[in-house]
Amino acid sequence: MSLSSPALLLSTLLLGGGGDKVELVEPVTRIWNEGRHNAFTDLIRFQDSWICVFREGAGHASGAGTIRVLASSDGKDWNSSALLAQTNVDLRDPHISRTDDGRLMIVAGAAVPPTRDPLTDHYSVVSFSKDAKEWSEPRRVVPEWHWLWRVTWHKGSAFGVAYSWTADKNKKKQYRGTLFSSKDGLDFKPVAAFDLPQTTEATVRFDGDTMLCLQRRDGSPNSAHLGISEAPYKKWKWIDLGKYFGGPNFIQAKDGTWWACGRIIEKGKAQTVLCRLDVKKGTLTPALTLPSGGDNSYAGLAWHGDQLWISYYSSHEGKSSIYLAKVRISK
Repeated sequence: MSLSSPALLLSTLLLGGGGDKVELVEPVTRIWNEGRHNAFTDLIRFQDSWICVFREGAGHASGAGTIRVLASSDGKDWNSSALLAQTNVDLRDPHISRTDDGRLMIVAGAAVPPTRDPLTDHYSVVSFSKDAKEWSEPRRVVPEWHWLWRVTWHKGSAFGVAYSWTADKNKKKQYRGTLFSSKDGLDFKPVAAFDLPQTTEATVRFDGDTMLCLQRRDGSPNSAHLGISEAPYKKWKWIDLGKYFGGPNFIQAKDGTWWACGRIIEKGKAQTVLCRLDVKKGTLTPALTLPSGGDNSYAGLAWHGDQLWISYYSSHEGKSSIYLAKVRISK
């Protein structure tokens, strides 16, 4: 199934940081809107097909969320290949990666009960598949009340940041991030506790053996940071990027440049924005604003040829739906 929208026909062209030309290759398309609330995407190229995962639920943080897995051979026609669900559990924010042995791995958060009134349990789960159709039963990983948001595989190990939270005497949430690693995607061990305050969602990537972390922060202050660490990844240098960045994801181009996509709020309006991330200067420069608004962002990123494919969700057309953008970046 593929849905197009006349509202998405305008292609945006901007100059990204470093003078790069950033443009939509074709109109953005809406690829799924069958759930009541469709959100929190990720995207991967697997066995000559596209796999997109996201949450379906009653609302942004309500209802017994399920994880929908879509597949497409051409990026135009999409079909559901699986639905992951657990009774009386809100599964949410799925992220997908390829293990070193060639399987697909989904990591997601889980909340019990799904009404969250009151929230009695919160944990992380993983599930594996060889074909994107049959998935293992979601299994708990990392300690309770730790949310392992995304993992990246590097030299036989999965690395990811899990964040936990507690309430201070004024009932304000205090967040803390911890880097975990695992050899099999099931047994995760802590590597380093971050000393940066209010750390929540994070994505780690590798530049050679140097680990980079694009780190969202909530509360006050809430400016995103770039973390840099060398093996064994216990000591971190943090650079303030100067702006809030929700649902952070980033990816390296063939020329070595880094590109990040997430939610930026300008003048009270939230939009999904592709940015040039200069990891040496520590700057995050908006380059392309995707058609978006309201409840939106949480992008999946994957290169295919010379194009950057981006999955994301947005409610700018009324209903929170899943969209796909294809972007070309040139000098």
